Amino acid sequence: MAPRFVGKQPLSFTAEHLREAHSIRPGFNPQVWTADQAARTLLLLHAPHQSPSEYIAKLDRLFSTADLGELVALYAALPLLPYPELHVQRAAEGVRTTMTSVFDAIALRNPYPHDYLPEEAWNQLVLKAVFNARPLHQIYGLDQRRNASLAQMLLDYAHERWAAGRTLTPEVWRLMGPYLTADHRPDLQRLLLSNNALENQAAFLALSESNNPIAKELLSQFLTGEQASQPAFFTWQSIGESAYTS
Repeated sequence: MAPRFVGKQPLSFTAEHLREAHSIRPGFNPQVWTADQAARTLLLLHAPHQSPSEYIAKLDRLFSTADLGELVALYAALPLLPYPELHVQRAAEGVRTTMTSVFDAIALRNPYPHDYLPEEAWNQLVLKAVFNARPLHQIYGLDQRRNASLAQMLLDYAHERWAAGRTLTPEVWRLMGPYLTADHRPDLQRLLLSNNALENQAAFLALSESNNPIAKELLSQFLTGEQASQPAFFTWQSIGESAYTS
């Protein structure tokens, strides 16, 4: 009944509001929340219960009967709810959903996956975001949870896309920098020689984050001494925003 009482209009936040949200719960970002979503979250936070198991049982009943809007509110609220360690399985189920708005609620602007999902579920979330063309730069804690297994899976996916004559978001290279090896030379040369400026930028940033000698060698080949000494005017954030809106 929340929409009947408070409506579904988007909430308006100032930069100060968002900073306060982050200070209360690191990573909490209600930037795209609606009034009914906020009302439902308040109800969840005030649901009476005597034990963790009773609270989880109430949540399970809500999830089992929820419509689309309610599911979005439930998943987006996970980082705020009590007993966060007990919601891991529920969050993993959200990652597997076929509904884009529900997936976005758990995957984007939501600190819960970063803080609680095991590596396998985290990697599945990132891979699904890539498959479904969701903005990786809106995944909280993306850099902190980079791992070798995810980097290899994304590289395999990139090869599949290229073999089929297709492209993929340059944001994937954000997850590969620390794991680059000499074997990646052809892939990086392809990006550096690309006519796509965002792919060039992604290659430069990935190489700059690598400690592998091949990285310095490739950078020196494609950058003049003057260029190499200049600070980059692009970031992973700017690359992601441009890639997602283009």
